[in-house]
Amino acid sequence: MDNESMMALSKQLEVEFDSLVENCLVSGAIDLNLYQEYDVKRGLRDSSGKGVLTGLTEISDVTGYDIVNGVKEPADGKLFYQGYDVKKLVGEGIKKKFAFEETTYLLLFGKLPTAEQLEVFIEVVASLQELSGQFVRDVIMKAPSANLMNGLQKSVLTLYSYDSNPDDISIPNVLRQSLQLIAKLPLIAVYNYHAYRHFNFLDSLVIKPPVKGLSTAENILQMLRPDGKYTELEARVLDAALVLHAEHGGGNNSTFTNHVVTSSGTDTYSAVAASIASLKGPRHGGANLKVQQMFADLKKNVSDIKDDSQIEGYLKKVLKGEAFDGSGLIYGMGHAVYTISDPRELILKGFAEKLANEKGMQDEFLLHDTVERIAAELIMARRHVIKPVCANVDFYSGLIYTMLGIPEELFTPLFALSRISGWSAHRLEELVNKEKIIRPAYKYVGHHKEYVELEERK
Repeated sequence: MDNESMMALSKQLEVEFDSLVENCLVSGAIDLNLYQEYDVKRGLRDSSGKGVLTGLTEISDVTGYDIVNGVKEPADGKLFYQGYDVKKLVGEGIKKKFAFEETTYLLLFGKLPTAEQLEVFIEVVASLQELSGQFVRDVIMKAPSANLMNGLQKSVLTLYSYDSNPDDISIPNVLRQSLQLIAKLPLIAVYNYHAYRHFNFLDSLVIKPPVKGLSTAENILQMLRPDGKYTELEARVLDAALVLHAEHGGGNNSTFTNHVVTSSGTDTYSAVAASIASLKGPRHGGANLKVQQMFADLKKNVSDIKDDSQIEGYLKKVLKGEAFDGSGLIYGMGHAVYTISDPRELILKGFAEKLANEKGMQDEFLLHDTVERIAAELIMARRHVIKPVCANVDFYSGLIYTMLGIPEELFTPLFALSRISGWSAHRLEELVNKEKIIRPAYKYVGHHKEYVELEERK
């Protein structure tokens, strides 16, 4: 077949594919009025936006309201891990070195460790960190993904093949697998990044092992940076970010995904890979990257970032879908549960200010503070609501990662390697309680039809 014939065939296939797309759009469209008619809780949320109750958990509690005389009143948000206020777990200052490890122990076992228990736990996790040279070469180095979340998925799923007992879902075996994933995921994320940079941009390839005795945050920084150096404040800030991303109730999309998949009786690696797939989405774990991209776009389109009126004008265009990605969303603003404040955002904002002072990036911090203030007012006015709109955890996490020199490709993987602690706790809780397979109902609103033979169809 000559080139002209090939081009003609290609054009024909393109037209036919466009027709298939149109058929898909028409076939998949459901009358939105039917959701109200059948009282369907879209997104598993009721008409007020509150999540539909689908399960019970003791792992964490998320609150954004107070009940006053039987009426919900907006309140400062609170987050509890196994009953403990997350503010206490993060701690004050920069002296709490192993906050993430302590938090992981708490999430998994339901109680705070003693000094001796924490020391033993850290040693156990450190003993499970190693990735074999064969795994690094054959899995991570081959066909690295431009989106590192897919690299994480591939690596986690392949660990199944390296497990001598992968399908055993007894509690001892799942705990073993969970601890191994908690230990290995930081290495997998950083190594995937190095492989991606080397094979796509010819960066030098340096794969460094974790150092025993360092915290997860310290090891991430030393494995990521060519010189392996970091300040005490940098490590402490990253440690705090890991704690704040470790868990957020059973109803968030990736954790609920873990519950759903776990309830089917599948293996640990498949359940975690499914959670990673959920977290990849920009409406979930990918939101902090969207925040940073939005700020980059703002700087391109605002001549004076210290002029509130110019910033307000840009944000109004964003809300109208006339700026940034056209979604009409100011990323990092608003939350399904929190109203007056997101406790994670408040903590990260404090750390972001400290880090900005150390890095000489005060103007960047002040810009975020200004956008946060103006955006909240604009969103409330646009929605005609009295309910407060607050910034969420994603608003400052991306700024913190940027100040730490962490590349954007690792923003969401960092979320995953911290949330693995919460996913593991919820998977174990689901298995311990031997829940039924999760199977919600969907109402059929189509029409039954008579089958027509092929030659009679038009």
